[in-house]
Amino acid sequence: MKAKLSHYDAAGKVSMVNVGGKPPTARTAMARAFVQMAPRVIRALPDNPKGDPLEIARIAGISAAKKTSDLIPLCHQLPLTHAGVDFRVMKNGIEITATASTVAQTGVEMEAMTAACVAALVIYDMTKALDKQIEIREICLLEKTGGKSGTFRRGARKRTAK
Repeated sequence: MKAKLSHYDAAGKVSMVNVGGKPPTARTAMARAFVQMAPRVIRALPDNPKGDPLEIARIAGISAAKKTSDLIPLCHQLPLTHAGVDFRVMKNGIEITATASTVAQTGVEMEAMTAACVAALVIYDMTKALDKQIEIREICLLEKTGGKSGTFRRGARKRTAK
Protein backbone atom coordinates (compact mmCIF):
# COMPACT_ATOMS: atom_id res chain seq x y z
CA MET A 1 0.00 0.00 0.00
CA LYS A 2 1.43 3.34 -1.06
CA ALA A 3 1.31 6.18 1.48
CA LYS A 4 -0.33 9.39 0.30
CA LEU A 5 1.57 12.62 0.85
CA SER A 6 -0.83 15.19 2.23
CA HIS A 7 0.74 18.31 0.70
CA TYR A 8 -0.30 17.47 -2.87
CA ASP A 9 -3.72 17.82 -4.46
CA ALA A 10 -5.36 15.30 -6.81
CA ALA A 11 -3.52 16.85 -9.78
CA GLY A 12 -0.13 16.53 -8.07
CA LYS A 13 0.26 20.23 -7.32
CA VAL A 14 1.63 21.45 -4.00
CA SER A 15 -1.20 22.36 -1.68
CA MET A 16 -1.65 23.43 1.93
CA VAL A 17 -3.73 20.79 3.71
CA ASN A 18 -7.28 21.96 4.42
CA VAL A 19 -7.89 21.25 8.12
CA GLY A 20 -11.08 23.33 8.27
CA GLY A 21 -13.35 20.33 8.77
CA LYS A 22 -11.32 18.77 11.57
CA PRO A 23 -12.25 19.35 15.19
CA PRO A 24 -9.66 21.07 17.40
CA THR A 25 -8.02 18.62 19.80
CA ALA A 26 -5.19 18.79 22.34
CA ARG A 27 -1.88 18.00 20.66
CA THR A 28 1.70 17.81 21.88
CA ALA A 29 5.07 17.07 20.33
CA MET A 30 8.62 16.56 21.57
CA ALA A 31 11.72 16.76 19.37
CA ARG A 32 15.43 16.30 19.92
CA ALA A 33 18.67 17.66 18.50
CA PHE A 34 22.24 17.08 19.60
CA VAL A 35 25.11 19.54 19.33
CA GLN A 36 28.34 17.53 19.41
CA MET A 37 31.33 19.50 20.64
CA ALA A 38 34.68 19.01 22.28
CA PRO A 39 34.82 18.93 26.10
CA ARG A 40 36.90 22.13 26.11
CA VAL A 41 34.05 23.97 24.36
CA ILE A 42 31.53 22.63 26.88
CA ARG A 43 33.76 23.81 29.75
CA ALA A 44 33.89 27.28 28.17
CA LEU A 45 30.09 27.71 27.99
CA PRO A 46 29.76 29.67 31.27
CA ASP A 47 32.52 32.09 30.22
CA ASN A 48 31.03 33.07 26.85
CA PRO A 49 31.36 36.87 26.48
CA LYS A 50 28.16 36.96 24.38
CA GLY A 51 26.11 35.59 27.30
CA ASP A 52 24.92 32.14 28.36
CA PRO A 53 24.58 30.18 25.10
CA LEU A 54 21.99 27.80 26.55
CA GLU A 55 19.66 30.51 27.82
CA ILE A 56 19.92 32.45 24.57
CA ALA A 57 19.29 29.20 22.65
CA ARG A 58 16.23 28.53 24.86
CA ILE A 59 14.72 31.92 24.00
CA ALA A 60 15.54 31.50 20.30
CA GLY A 61 14.00 28.00 20.22
CA ILE A 62 10.77 29.18 21.85
CA SER A 63 10.61 32.15 19.46
CA ALA A 64 11.21 29.84 16.49
CA ALA A 65 8.37 27.53 17.54
CA LYS A 66 6.07 30.55 17.48
CA LYS A 67 7.26 31.48 13.96
CA THR A 68 7.26 28.02 12.36
CA SER A 69 4.54 28.86 9.82
CA ASP A 70 6.70 31.78 8.62
CA LEU A 71 9.64 29.42 8.03
CA ILE A 72 8.00 26.24 6.71
CA PRO A 73 5.81 27.23 3.73
CA LEU A 74 2.93 24.76 4.09
CA CYS A 75 2.64 24.77 7.91
CA HIS A 76 -0.49 26.18 9.47
CA GLN A 77 -0.23 29.05 11.91
CA LEU A 78 -1.03 27.53 15.32
CA PRO A 79 -2.02 29.06 18.64
CA LEU A 80 0.63 27.49 20.86
CA THR A 81 -0.39 26.89 24.45
CA HIS A 82 3.20 26.02 25.37
CA ALA A 83 6.67 25.91 23.86
CA GLY A 84 9.73 24.85 25.81
CA VAL A 85 13.39 24.03 25.26
CA ASP A 86 15.54 22.09 27.72
CA PHE A 87 19.19 21.07 27.67
CA ARG A 88 21.26 18.24 29.06
CA VAL A 89 24.98 18.88 29.11
CA MET A 90 26.85 15.69 28.32
CA LYS A 91 30.57 14.92 28.04
CA ASN A 92 30.49 15.15 24.22
CA GLY A 93 27.85 17.81 23.64
CA ILE A 94 24.48 19.29 24.43
CA GLU A 95 21.25 17.34 24.10
CA ILE A 96 18.30 19.61 23.25
CA THR A 97 14.71 18.61 23.92
CA ALA A 98 11.98 20.89 22.59
CA THR A 99 8.27 20.61 23.33
CA ALA A 100 5.19 22.27 21.90
CA SER A 101 1.49 22.08 22.73
CA THR A 102 -1.72 23.40 21.22
CA VAL A 103 -5.43 22.84 20.96
CA ALA A 104 -5.93 22.96 17.22
CA GLN A 105 -6.92 21.12 14.05
CA THR A 106 -3.40 20.01 13.20
CA GLY A 107 -0.30 18.88 15.06
CA VAL A 108 2.71 20.69 16.50
CA GLU A 109 5.49 18.36 15.33
CA MET A 110 7.03 21.01 13.09
CA GLU A 111 6.98 23.58 15.90
CA ALA A 112 8.87 21.26 18.25
CA MET A 113 11.37 20.30 15.55
CA THR A 114 11.90 23.93 14.52
CA ALA A 115 12.54 24.89 18.16
CA ALA A 116 15.14 22.11 18.52
CA CYS A 117 16.87 23.06 15.25
CA VAL A 118 17.06 26.77 15.97
CA ALA A 119 18.27 26.19 19.54
CA ALA A 120 21.05 24.00 18.10
CA LEU A 121 21.98 26.65 15.55
CA VAL A 122 22.23 29.30 18.27
CA ILE A 123 24.53 27.12 20.35
CA TYR A 124 26.70 26.63 17.27
CA ASP A 125 26.69 30.35 16.51
CA MET A 126 27.72 31.26 20.04
CA THR A 127 30.54 28.70 20.25
CA LYS A 128 31.87 28.46 16.69
CA ALA A 129 34.77 30.80 17.49
CA LEU A 130 36.15 28.07 19.78
CA ASP A 131 35.79 25.17 17.34
CA LYS A 132 34.57 25.01 13.75
CA GLN A 133 34.09 21.22 13.97
CA ILE A 134 30.98 21.42 16.15
CA GLU A 135 28.24 19.28 14.62
CA ILE A 136 24.47 19.45 14.83
CA ARG A 137 23.15 15.89 14.74
CA GLU A 138 20.26 13.59 15.45
CA ILE A 139 17.37 15.94 14.81
CA CYS A 140 14.21 13.90 15.19
CA LEU A 141 10.66 13.74 16.47
CA LEU A 142 10.58 11.84 19.76
CA GLU A 143 6.87 11.87 20.45
CA LYS A 144 3.57 13.33 19.35
CA THR A 145 0.08 13.00 20.79
CA GLY A 146 -3.40 13.90 19.62
CA GLY A 147 -5.14 14.00 16.29
CA LYS A 148 -6.45 11.27 14.03
CA SER A 149 -3.17 9.34 13.95
CA GLY A 150 -2.97 9.20 17.76
CA THR A 151 0.25 8.80 19.71
CA PHE A 152 3.69 8.25 18.21
CA ARG A 153 6.78 7.46 20.26
CA ARG A 154 10.16 6.97 18.60
CA GLY A 155 11.21 3.36 18.81
CA ALA A 156 7.71 2.08 19.60
CA ARG A 157 6.29 -0.30 17.02
CA LYS A 158 2.62 -0.23 16.14
CA ARG A 159 0.91 -3.56 16.61
CA THR A 160 -1.49 -4.63 13.93
CA ALA A 161 -4.50 -6.80 14.57
CA LYS A 162 -4.41 -10.29 13.05
